Amino acid sequence: MNNVTIFDHPLVMHKLAILRNKETTGKQFRELVEELTMLMTFEAFKDMPTIKVLVETPLESTYQYMVDNKSVAIIPILRAGLGMVNGVQALFPTSRVGFIGLYRDKVTLNPCEYYCKLPDNITSGISVILDPMLATGGSAVAAIDLLKCNGAKRIKLMNIIASPVGIEKVHSIHPDVQIYCASVDRQLNDDGYILPGLGDAGDRLYGTK
Repeated sequence: MNNVTIFDHPLVMHKLAILRNKETTGKQFRELVEELTMLMTFEAFKDMPTIKVLVETPLESTYQYMVDNKSVAIIPILRAGLGMVNGVQALFPTSRVGFIGLYRDKVTLNPCEYYCKLPDNITSGISVILDPMLATGGSAVAAIDLLKCNGAKRIKLMNIIASPVGIEKVHSIHPDVQIYCASVDRQLNDDGYILPGLGDAGDRLYGTK
């Protein structure tokens, strides 16, 4: 699939297997989401901007390259996307964080916006949308729409699990957005949940039903 990066590293697959298990506790689930996000971030940010800086070693001065942390904007989709924020910020602690609140109508499955707060000046740099699950693709498309309306030009989408339907939906409307995920699962059920999936990520993160 074009513009889709699927992580098949043994550590990613191992942690994903535990994450899927219905017996995994809420504490373990939160830790695994953060760890998986951190592992995926290495690849997802390999093309991010760097700046040349002068560094003083114990022996001499040398020019080195460092990541321009201010060029990164993290945009979790509430609420489940919050579980992925620390995984990115562990590597990019000065990155800016915005929030997009969307919920899925239980009848139409369409996304409904209830909150949007984005960092200033997202027209430059990279904006990364975080959401553990890419199911129907409706929420992802709505979030990308909001970012583009606010001037964002380089947008990435990071999910732990995606469905073929969700990927197709995003790329049919936003073919320029690169998707990063740990797995592309088989299909959606009649309620719009990914199979085999892992259930409702938000409920498992925060102990709600």
